Amino acid sequence: MQQGDLTIGDAAEASGVSAKMIRHYESIGLIGAAKRTDAGYRLYTGQDVHVLRFVHRARALGFSLDQIRTLLGLWQDEKRASADVRALARSHIAELDRKIAEMGAMRRTLEALANSCHGDARSNCPILDDLAAT
Repeated sequence: MQQGDLTIGDAAEASGVSAKMIRHYESIGLIGAAKRTDAGYRLYTGQDVHVLRFVHRARALGFSLDQIRTLLGLWQDEKRASADVRALARSHIAELDRKIAEMGAMRRTLEALANSCHGDARSNCPILDDLAAT
């Protein structure tokens, strides 16, 4: 182990990504394979942790793994066009807007159903009736 190398637990703590997710990201090729000790333990560098933080932040913003893969490629390409990054971000914003609209509609429907339910000891329940409707 070289000075500066981190165990998976240390890399997880430093990046905010769980050890389980670090192994998963490595297994799907989202991040590069870690160096290994003679005993087979994974070792991570400061740069690896930087990449993991990037992935963690992108996940927190709701980017998919495929989008993150693209973002990582753009981030690591010094000849990238910022227009490519912006287009990906705008596309993600449109998807978030669509999901927000869907969730708003779900909330309004559920609010109306909850308001129509007496919430007493009777077995009659408009919420369950609506869910059972075909």
